[in-house]
Amino acid sequence: MNLRWAALWLAAAVAQGAWAQGGELVFAVTEGVTYQATPKEIRDKFAPIADVIGKAAGRKVKTVIVPAYDDLRAGLAKQEFDVAFVHPAHVSLAEIRKGRYKALAWTTGYTEYTVSVLMPAGATFKALPDLAGRTLVTPDPDSITAVMVRAMFRTEKVAITDAKEPAPSTVRIISTRYQDAVPFYLENGFAQAGATAANAVVKAWTDKGGKVMVRSRAVPIKQVIASTRLPADEQQKIRDALVNLRDAKGGREALDSVGYRGFVAPNPDVEAATIAWLGM
Repeated sequence: MNLRWAALWLAAAVAQGAWAQGGELVFAVTEGVTYQATPKEIRDKFAPIADVIGKAAGRKVKTVIVPAYDDLRAGLAKQEFDVAFVHPAHVSLAEIRKGRYKALAWTTGYTEYTVSVLMPAGATFKALPDLAGRTLVTPDPDSITAVMVRAMFRTEKVAITDAKEPAPSTVRIISTRYQDAVPFYLENGFAQAGATAANAVVKAWTDKGGKVMVRSRAVPIKQVIASTRLPADEQQKIRDALVNLRDAKGGREALDSVGYRGFVAPNPDVEAATIAWLGM
């Protein structure tokens, strides 16, 4: 055996041994692209949850912040992350459908995430087909909000396009980075309708006299998922720790730090229906 192959064999053996002995667990965190937060802010926010996961699994935890969705997809595809907190449900659900990950827990308060389609006070649209020949603005096209908007139009069998001059039967979709920028497009006539899932944006809009034309079906977001390579007993221990965190010693303090009320067990039926609706 030459030195190169010996080194490779040794590295593989060490890695396998570390896994068998409960090596370092990699915890990835991806927050939404349509809200503004720095990687340090996100890391600090999730530090208590990383501690909970580590204690449950009996391992040291390495937390990695993955802001870009494509980087998250690449890492999940290779199962580089043992556990991940994923805001964009379309990314986590795609991995669940492919069998590489399983849902461990959903975040309380985010199990019924809905999109509201806003319109100006004077608009008289009643349903999505009424927007034919007009423009609708969404947050980032790879956000869960935008994915839900496309599912809404698909359900209504309304064609959409990003062409500057849509056909009379087609709705033009444009995008802006952040949720709170959507009203600007309506106020300045750049779009005749706008989609947002931010309750604060919806409230501010309606408080000024704006209207909500329609709301989407609900989708669970902010999911904790685990690689199917992670031993089943560790998956269960982490799930139990998260679901029971609110009543555990120090649990409320950990939840206050991360800014959530708690976690609940996933609903398989809702998960399957959501995967189908989103077209994963």
